[in-house]
This record gives sequence, structure tokens and C-alpha cells, in this order.
Amino acid sequence: MTAAQIFAVVIFVAMFILIVLDKIERHFVTLGCGALTLIVVFGICMRSGSAIWDTLAVKGFATKEFWYQVTESESKGINWATIMFIAGMMVMVEGMAKAGFFRWLCMKIAFLVKCRTIPIFITFMVMSAVLSMFIDSITVIMFLAAVTIELAQLLKFNPVPMILSEIFCANLGGSATMCGDPPNIIVGTSLGFSFFDFLTNTGLVAGICLIVSVVFFYIVFHKEIAGGSDKPVDISKLPQPSEAITNKRDFIISSVIFGLAVVLLITHATTHLTVASIGLFIALLTLITSGKDALGLLKKVDYKTLLFFIGLFVVVGGLEETGILKLIADFIGRISDGNVKLMIAIILWVSAIASAFVDNIPFAATMVPIIQSLAASSGVPIETLAWALSLGTDIGGSATPIGASANVVGTSVAAKNGHPISWGRYCKKLAPATVIVLAISTVYLFVRYL
Repeated sequence: MTAAQIFAVVIFVAMFILIVLDKIERHFVTLGCGALTLIVVFGICMRSGSAIWDTLAVKGFATKEFWYQVTESESKGINWATIMFIAGMMVMVEGMAKAGFFRWLCMKIAFLVKCRTIPIFITFMVMSAVLSMFIDSITVIMFLAAVTIELAQLLKFNPVPMILSEIFCANLGGSATMCGDPPNIIVGTSLGFSFFDFLTNTGLVAGICLIVSVVFFYIVFHKEIAGGSDKPVDISKLPQPSEAITNKRDFIISSVIFGLAVVLLITHATTHLTVASIGLFIALLTLITSGKDALGLLKKVDYKTLLFFIGLFVVVGGLEETGILKLIADFIGRISDGNVKLMIAIILWVSAIASAFVDNIPFAATMVPIIQSLAASSGVPIETLAWALSLGTDIGGSATPIGASANVVGTSVAAKNGHPISWGRYCKKLAPATVIVLAISTVYLFVRYL
């Protein structure tokens, strides 16, 4: 290995270790490691100005293809389309939350099933999955868990089983679409896939697995959820859904903008608008219609996550520019020895196991150029490997409390409200569900694509 390759690997491994240890805020970790990559790997070892500019990828903003793309183009370095899309969705979600959209939706569904615990349990699982197809799962769980605890206090049931089920279904629902989970956004924008491409491929198996998951969690948790309290409730004494709406005008506007975002995402393969264009448009529309509240919405955007992505892409760019990722792809190719089933299984299960213990976002960003090299060398369609990567990273993260950001948020909300969830209890229930869904996904990939 060359000096550049050694330093690129050392920086990447150090970044991963620091993220897992969680002693330093993760955006500081990736930005620091990104700076080291630019200075040490590209500057000192490679002495390559072109590698630095290719990784920073700032010239992409000036190209028509960044905003309006008819043909697929290769993505290297910082994926600014991913950054802009996530930022735009963050602004939209903050607008929806401020108007009371999420609390209203949860309370409305609870009232539609007459506040009976088992129907709430089932509908909240489905709602968690459906919302996570379009909205970041962190936001979905943050509001669902809070409302679940509120309902548990009113209806006298244990909220922990419901929160665990919602977490799992949020991660599962996120695997169904390109905008449902950050790893999918990375895969989609890097490889030129559309919202509809994901929906008709990962979305189909996610739908099948959702049915299985609902049945599984009902069998596991229904006695604990009901607890003798699944009796008629006098809903007239409970807070009405309309009370969740803080501003009727803002509520209507945010709902319309959300619907427009969904339409643009579904049709972007036809309109050729990139996710960067959609994210920017939705953000501007939200800010303009928010009036004097626009500055407040901008302040609430999670800039730390956006900075985390920027640093991450630079570090992964170091592995790509030095040829490390191609070496890894060649290694997987030699292990599979032309066996396509084995190659798919390796990508799916290794992605799942890794994502159960480390953040699935950097893992997905690392694996995208690897599967590109594998597809080029083995002749396997890139789409098949991409679906295996997306399913593995999205679903595998459900197995442990630290596997995905939604897990951390959900368990934290429960703990703050007097319902701590131990590693043992979490893994005992959700790890088997994760294995079942991964097994179904493996069979699905083999049957449909081979």
C-alpha cells in the first residue's frame, strides 16, 4: 500500500471509532477527519490539487445537470445534492411541526379507533412506516413516541412495547423510498435512481415485511399492550385532535407543501428535476409562506447533521481517490468467485450487521463506490447490488439501540418520561424481528433479480 492509501485508511478507521465512542460530537469528528484527508492524503502524500477539487465538488453547482438532469451522471466527493435535499426537508418538517401537524395526525388516528389500545398499537405501527417513507424517521419517532407516552398516561397502558414497534417500523418504512432514510438518499443521488425506482423495488419487499412485522409484534406484545385496559374509553374527556393545531392557516399551508413535495419526488424521473432542486424549492416555499417565522425555522434546522455529511463525504472521497474502495470491491468479488447469490448475501448481511453497531450513513456512503466497482467487474446489474445495500443498511440498524438515529431518539424519549429501555429488552424483541425481515429480503432479492 502507498502512503496515501495507508493514511486514508487510518483516518477513516479513526473516524469510525470516534463516532462509535460518541465522546466528541460526530460533526466535529467527520469535519476534522475530512480536513486531515484534504491536507495529509491529497496535499502531502498525493500532491494532487485535482483530487481536492474533485472531492469538494463545488463546481457542480454551476452545471445544469446539478439542477436538471436528463441522463445519469457520476457522483464523486461531497454529494451536495444529498445535502441540499436533506436541508430542504428539514425546513419543511420544522414548518409542519410548528403548525402541530404531527400531534394532530397522531391524535386524529387515536380517536378514529376510539382510543382502544390494540387498534392504536397496530395503526401507529403502520403510520410510523408510512410517514417514514416521506419524512426523516428521527422526526417521525420523536413525535410518535411523545404522543404514545401521552396516550399511555391517559389510557393506562405500558408505552414501551409500542415505542419499540414504532422504531422498527420507522426504519422499515424508510427503506421503501429514496427520501425515507439517509442511506437511501445517498444511494439514490449517487447512482441516479428515482423515488419510483425505490418504491417499486425496495418498497415492495418493505410492504411485505411490514405485514409480517405487524403480525410479529402483535404476537409478542399484544398481552402487554392490552393489559386489561382495552375497554371502551370516554373520548369526550380526552384532549381533542383540533387542540394540537397551533395555527390553522399554517397547518393548511404546511399540509399542501408536504403534498407538493411528495408529488415532486414521485415525478422527478419524469420532470428531470434533481432532488437538489426539489429540496431547495420546498425550503424556499416553506420559508416564504412562513413570513416572520422563517428565521425561527432556519434556526431549528439540524446543521450539525449537514456538517456531519460534508465531512463524511470528504473522508470517503479519500478512500475513493486512493483506490482503497476498488481493492475492497475486488476482495468481495474474489470471495464470491462469480457467485451472484453469495455476492448479494454478503452485501445485504454485512451491511445489516455493520449498521447494527455503527452509523449506517457513513457505511452506505463507503459502500456505494464499492458496489459500483463490483458491478463493473462482475457484470451484475448495479440496481441489484444497490437494493441489497439499501435494505441491509436500513433494516440492520433496527437490531440494537444505537444502530440508527431513530432508535436513539425513541429510547431517549421513553427514558426521559420514566420508561427506560435496556439493551437486553431492546435486543430481545427487535433483533429477532430484524433477522426475520433480513431473511425475507434475502429470498426476495434471489427470487426477483436472479
